[in-house]
Amino acid sequence: MLNLFKPTWMVEAIYQITPEQLNEHGIKAVLTDLDNTLIAWNNPNGTEELIAWISAMKTADIPIVILSNNNDERVKRVADVLGVRYVARALKPLSKGFNEATRGLELSKEEILMVGDQIMTDIWGANLAGIRNVLVKPILNSDAWNTKINRFFELHIMNHLIKKDPNMRWRTSIHDKDRVKD
Repeated sequence: MLNLFKPTWMVEAIYQITPEQLNEHGIKAVLTDLDNTLIAWNNPNGTEELIAWISAMKTADIPIVILSNNNDERVKRVADVLGVRYVARALKPLSKGFNEATRGLELSKEEILMVGDQIMTDIWGANLAGIRNVLVKPILNSDAWNTKINRFFELHIMNHLIKKDPNMRWRTSIHDKDRVKD
């Protein structure tokens, strides 16, 4: 049961995922959470590092789709600045948002990666949708009240998963040697 919460990879930051790593795994598109994954909730314009990462993905023809449970106005503002598609009010971990985000990509689920900072929404949802995924460390340690509830449960789930699998640890890439074992 708890394997539904287990990430494919655990990487410290989204910016460590490169087009070369994605190509190595046949990944041709990235779905990404917004707050605390791509940007700090209090910095809607992102950082230079984010802009460079988005640019590298665009140069490699790897589409980025923001998949967020946040409201349309908030997500659209960031997506417009970054020049990427988005799905707001995604209702993660339900499949609705994942289906909407993958529509139009014309790719199989094996060719898509989900990146997020929350086990209870991003990783669980991706696993339910059959999409490989990466858990990243949150950019900031502060969260909205509803996310704090999730973090409480995530701590217990992570502790259980780590006890069962010593390979569950933070890495700096999504190379095969860094994959969390099933």
